[in-house]
Amino acid sequence: MALVGYARVSSLGQSLDVQKEKLEGIGVDKLFEEKRSGVDANRPALKQCLEYLREGDTMVISRIDRLARSAEDLLRIVRELECKGVTIRVLDQSIDTRDAAGKAFLGMLAVFAEFESDIRKERQMDGIAKAKAKGTKFGRKAALTPEVIADIRSMRDNEERTVPEIMKRTGLSKATVYRALAFSSN
Repeated sequence: MALVGYARVSSLGQSLDVQKEKLEGIGVDKLFEEKRSGVDANRPALKQCLEYLREGDTMVISRIDRLARSAEDLLRIVRELECKGVTIRVLDQSIDTRDAAGKAFLGMLAVFAEFESDIRKERQMDGIAKAKAKGTKFGRKAALTPEVIADIRSMRDNEERTVPEIMKRTGLSKATVYRALAFSSN
């Protein structure tokens, strides 16, 4: 009957320290941690954690959104754990699925978490639309400007440089150099 912790943050720039401190503070026997988006279906540490858990164990997380980003995903994980005889404990929301109230509260939180995520996405899309309307450009700058294409063509034709030499000199990939050479010959 082990306490098994799972900690996750969405990006490499974020820190797991606060979650780890909470989980280690209650004495988890094993801790799985990762830096991946909750939306990402391929979360290796979560998969390892779910495989590690045995009947009678308790999975401990700091907040419900650390485990799943949608109600559907959460319910899938909860069902999988219930089938294995594993309970879930959520520290910040004081949820424990050993009782009916904890199970019901977990379900309600999942719905609210999904609702909040949808609102956040809407706000983000509104912000992007406003920025585009103001003329903000998104994405990487184009590597192949007319000047770069002319330089590549000159290196190839006038200086008789090879593609690897052009790549080294410009810092561009092989595909980009060949694209420039094909573009400039049209």
